[in-house]
Amino acid sequence: MSARERVRHLASPESGRLGQGVRFAIAGGVVTVVYVATTTLLAQVFGVAFQVALVIGYTLGLCVHFTLQRVFVWVHHEEFVLSVHQQAGRYLLLAGLQYATTAAAVAVLPSPLGLSSQVVYLGAVVVVTAANFLIFGSRVFHAKA
Repeated sequence: MSARERVRHLASPESGRLGQGVRFAIAGGVVTVVYVATTTLLAQVFGVAFQVALVIGYTLGLCVHFTLQRVFVWVHHEEFVLSVHQQAGRYLLLAGLQYATTAAAVAVLPSPLGLSSQVVYLGAVVVVTAANFLIFGSRVFHAKA
């Protein structure tokens, strides 16, 4: 199989969990660029207050992430079980839980574990990202049987 055929296969519903994982990682990279670039451009180039730029960048990042999850990561031949509105509600709930879990871990765990806040943060990101992958695929963007 050529490299081009492998890429096409990974982008198709037939690629299974591996393809979903690759697409999930690609979507995460795209969202990171959108979030950081938007926040930085607004603050540094257009002079928007950083806190305002951060909210706008984060909100745009969430919108791009949701869209990519729906149309790129979790592609399949069947229809989704949930409507867009139901997916958005669950997605936003998970985004809030992700933030709360990460914030709580960074607030509570560094001292008892003897680790820096940065190390705990990175560990929380890994755990939350893995959980999101599993939950998105089974409870938010899943196909009809």
